[in-house]
Amino acid sequence: MTFPTLFSPLQLGPLTLPNRIVHVPTDISSSHADGEVSERDIHHHEAIAKGGTGFVIVGATTPDMRTGRPTVTCLVADGDNYVPGLARLAESMHRYGARCAVQLQHPGRQCAIPRYNTLGATDRVLKLPWSAGHEIVYENAEEKGKEIREASIAEILELVDLFSEAAWRVKQAGFDAVELHAAHGYLLSEFMSPYLNMRTDRFGGSFENRMRFPLAVIDSIQKKCGKGYPILVRYSFEEWCEGGRDMAEGLETARVLERAGVAALDLSQGMQESPGAGFDPMQYPQGWATYAAEATKQVVKIPVITSHSLRDPEYCEQILAEGKTDLVGLARQLLADPYWPVKAQYGKVKSIRRCISCLGGCWQESLMAKHEIACSINAACGNPAYDDMTRTERPVQVAVVGGGPAGMEAARIATERGHLVTLFERSGELGGAMKYVCMVPGKEKMRWYLDWIRDQLLDLHVEIRLNHAPTVEELRGFDLVLNATGASSYVPPVVGDASRVVPFEEAMACPRVSCECHPGGRKMRKLGARVLLWGDGYAAADTAAWLADIGKQVTIVTERREFAAECEVIHMYVARKRFAQGDAEVLTSRPYRHPVTVITSTTVAELRDGSVVLQDASFGRSELEIDDVVTCHVRPELGLFAELRAAGVRVLNAGDSVAPRNLYHAVKEGSAFGLAVDEHLLFNPNGAIVDRLPIDVLAQLTRDDGPTYTATRMRELAETAGR
Repeated sequence: MTFPTLFSPLQLGPLTLPNRIVHVPTDISSSHADGEVSERDIHHHEAIAKGGTGFVIVGATTPDMRTGRPTVTCLVADGDNYVPGLARLAESMHRYGARCAVQLQHPGRQCAIPRYNTLGATDRVLKLPWSAGHEIVYENAEEKGKEIREASIAEILELVDLFSEAAWRVKQAGFDAVELHAAHGYLLSEFMSPYLNMRTDRFGGSFENRMRFPLAVIDSIQKKCGKGYPILVRYSFEEWCEGGRDMAEGLETARVLERAGVAALDLSQGMQESPGAGFDPMQYPQGWATYAAEATKQVVKIPVITSHSLRDPEYCEQILAEGKTDLVGLARQLLADPYWPVKAQYGKVKSIRRCISCLGGCWQESLMAKHEIACSINAACGNPAYDDMTRTERPVQVAVVGGGPAGMEAARIATERGHLVTLFERSGELGGAMKYVCMVPGKEKMRWYLDWIRDQLLDLHVEIRLNHAPTVEELRGFDLVLNATGASSYVPPVVGDASRVVPFEEAMACPRVSCECHPGGRKMRKLGARVLLWGDGYAAADTAAWLADIGKQVTIVTERREFAAECEVIHMYVARKRFAQGDAEVLTSRPYRHPVTVITSTTVAELRDGSVVLQDASFGRSELEIDDVVTCHVRPELGLFAELRAAGVRVLNAGDSVAPRNLYHAVKEGSAFGLAVDEHLLFNPNGAIVDRLPIDVLAQLTRDDGPTYTATRMRELAETAGR
């Protein structure tokens, strides 16, 4: 076996876990509106068990829907009517040999429902724009903060009973264990935190008082479920803010929980006031939090789970073999690839789709937007249609124009289904906008996905034509065309010589000609010391990070009232810290030589020699000395798409050539195209492929029209029958 420790069993209380891989709890927000288990819940967790995860902890199940749901469609366990659905969920994982638990989580101050009259440990006004329970700020409104009311003693005692009642239902449903969520600033965590808990009664102040609520919950669960029923606790080992839990208290918490009879400790980090450590976006290295498990194992004998950015089986095997942890926890990695364990077992490590920690599909585009969970690099996440993919018996000739993420995913899925794909890319390298990630400090993980999808195309022997922009006549020879030509920069109307404005693509072109991936033909523009970036979004944020890192003095000018509002919020939290020459918690990056200045609600009105004239929303003007202006305004490349439609070619559009957005949309739309390609090549009046039609409707649309049913035709049939 390639990874002997990773795939060795472990005893957790009375449970024997088949291997050391844990799906640490993840709120997929896919349940029915009343909190009932949905088929999507079952599909998602069943796939993780099928992939070989030994212990699956189902995330974010509230014990009291009335006072707190962490997301708008989380699971609920506050009534006996939820037991049958939970039983079906447990069985879906048991059938693939996994052990399973449910995490009970009351979100407290961070609830998504109810929006108002929110229950917490302490009365406060809260501003947490990166929380799933953030204040709703309407389009033309101002942020005021979310009011939190202090839980009364009676409510706390009632919640103790509600938690244990929910645990009893989890046990009745057939789950092997229950976990309490006491991390990240949610209700139990808020009571335990020296930073967040400002109470002056017996539930606040001293460490003993702050632990009173969670210990009461544990005791109540033991009374109702029996002391042999395993209880796990997930808590933030360190909170990473001044006055919050430090390592010493993290270790003491572990000791107290072990004495209380907890079966295992699931260690996390941070809270909503320190979202970098809590969410660990792509700037955080693999396994950075392993130190906490290693230290905790020195003071307790019960199993310890570590998580946070674990991606490689080799690394997981190493920390297990060295005794730094007992179990490795994967969360987002199993969204990106639920078959991580079985691929590792068979030695197919290269085929693992490693999570890039982008927080796009799993946070910005899902829970933050009150949608179901998704994944930026795995369109199959939560979508059973991809499980039902079949190979075609009648391959069609497909041309994909554009080698960015949308084009590459379309080519991959269509080829897997047996269609004959030719991928055209006008440059000498596949990747589209992802080619620039190598230049952005901290975004190197995105290269993992780029390398993976390129390798997949090579393994599938997809015909790839680089440095080739096909003509309309050339594309007429294909049965179907996908336009995935992406987006490119442009210069808005401005007084002065617009030809001097540098496209961000040239400012970001990689100069490292010795790199094995360098195809040649890149054109990088050398810039002066003072650079103005005109625009917004990822183009501006990433270009600013690159230029500031190499010592440029960067100013960003955007017409919008908030810079990078459409970019992933946790990454922008880290970026803004860096712009101010600081760093997010835990990280120790080299400070920029100059702070990055952001000017909002302003545009460039005039270009002059050595300066620009800026105009704000009130038409006030000011002059700024500058050496170079870089445009970060982008728009779709639609020329070829329009030509193909005018020529009557069957063509669809996907990715940034629909609208400049992010990786999540590009992968989702490219994959959807590959899934929809159908040998019948039928389009509806909306311009979409019509696939999986009822057989009678398909026949009506495809067979030749016969004679019309008339009285004359009836006489002919009667005469034929008479003869």
